Amino acid sequence: MNAVVISVLVMLILSLMRMNVVFSLLIASLVGGWIVNLGLSKTVESFSEGLGNSAEVALSYALLGGFAIAISKTGLPNAIVHVIIKIVGKQGEEKRTQYSKALVLLFILLMSCFSQNLIPIHIAFIPILIPPLLHVLNELQVDRRLIASIITFGLITPYMWLPTGFGAIFHDIVQSNMAQGGLVVAKSDIPKAMFLPSLGMIVGLLLAFFTYRKPRTYKQVKLESEGTSSFQRRGVWFAVIAVIVALTVQLALDSMIFGAFAGIVVIYLSGCIRLAESDRLLTEGMRMMAFIGFVMLSASGFANVLKRTGHIEKLVEQAASLIGHHAALGALLMLIVGLLITMGIGSSFSTVPIIATIFVPLCVKLGLSPLATIAIIGAAGALGDAGSPASDSTLGPTSGLNVDGQHHHIWDTCVPTFIHYNIPVIIFAWIAAIVL
Repeated sequence: MNAVVISVLVMLILSLMRMNVVFSLLIASLVGGWIVNLGLSKTVESFSEGLGNSAEVALSYALLGGFAIAISKTGLPNAIVHVIIKIVGKQGEEKRTQYSKALVLLFILLMSCFSQNLIPIHIAFIPILIPPLLHVLNELQVDRRLIASIITFGLITPYMWLPTGFGAIFHDIVQSNMAQGGLVVAKSDIPKAMFLPSLGMIVGLLLAFFTYRKPRTYKQVKLESEGTSSFQRRGVWFAVIAVIVALTVQLALDSMIFGAFAGIVVIYLSGCIRLAESDRLLTEGMRMMAFIGFVMLSASGFANVLKRTGHIEKLVEQAASLIGHHAALGALLMLIVGLLITMGIGSSFSTVPIIATIFVPLCVKLGLSPLATIAIIGAAGALGDAGSPASDSTLGPTSGLNVDGQHHHIWDTCVPTFIHYNIPVIIFAWIAAIVL
């Protein structure tokens, strides 16, 4: 038995049974340690050591939550929703309703894509913009599973294909780790190789629009932040300034922590939030994003246990031994291995270094071209980012869509995104490996 395969399956099955994701990761870690006779104490030690790897990420999300709440008090999100409602107008004719839906969905799609390259704030926009939009989405009876699919598409596809923002980081990881594996490729070749796998994401998004086209009814729940924000221009302008300052500091210092902190300071200095209530608001925001932080910490601990078992390398080697000289079968098995690893650890950026050093020699042995090798490694790394219970590409959408308790992380975010994205990406990446 391979500890990685069994552990990931245990984690997924428990999550599908609606067990808390953190508990599922803890149990899966114990199962992985038990399979290789690691011992309880060493398993716990490995898990605890891994927690430190995501401490910065957890604190970043906590502060981003505080920043989101601070922004909401300035009136900026409500002002944006007010403008959207004015453009959308009241529901009446069916054509008008369809136009309204298309406009709101396009806005969410653009914001999701821009968060990866044009304004690289990643999931920070979700708790700021999505909760205020829920009222509009409920009026239009939009299925939130479609919104989750749209946001996840925007969080993943740009870094897979475009060499800007987070895509520049991902492409650099692919290039450098392939070089360590013995194959030097030009960065300009990566977008060409990743075109077909990215096309799989586009096909998945189109399928999601078809799957979740029917109206779905949600209760209109008044959120705590609604009705508390004014539309004074002063507050809105200071919110815009805070976002610009936060983005500038984040890019200058390469730190989401200090970027969010700088944005919060600007809002506090503006007087939009009284100092007396600042502690309560910051705590409220941290609590909103705490779930993501705890899952990311647990996923990092789980990943460290899997690495300590030594079965990640064994899994790749077992797949290699099954391949023989069959290039098509080899490409498919490598993609599936990447899917399993990313589903478990929740990070495509961390998966590439694990698989590249072994996949590169294997691709060369099978006679696959450099472009085909890039497509396999890039897609194998990105596979599982959609659908993984521990990925920020699924945790982010849930954090915004479940503020009123009507959106389940596993069944309304992870399962829809897994079905609509991982399957098409495997197919298109497999085609890319054959034709490139």
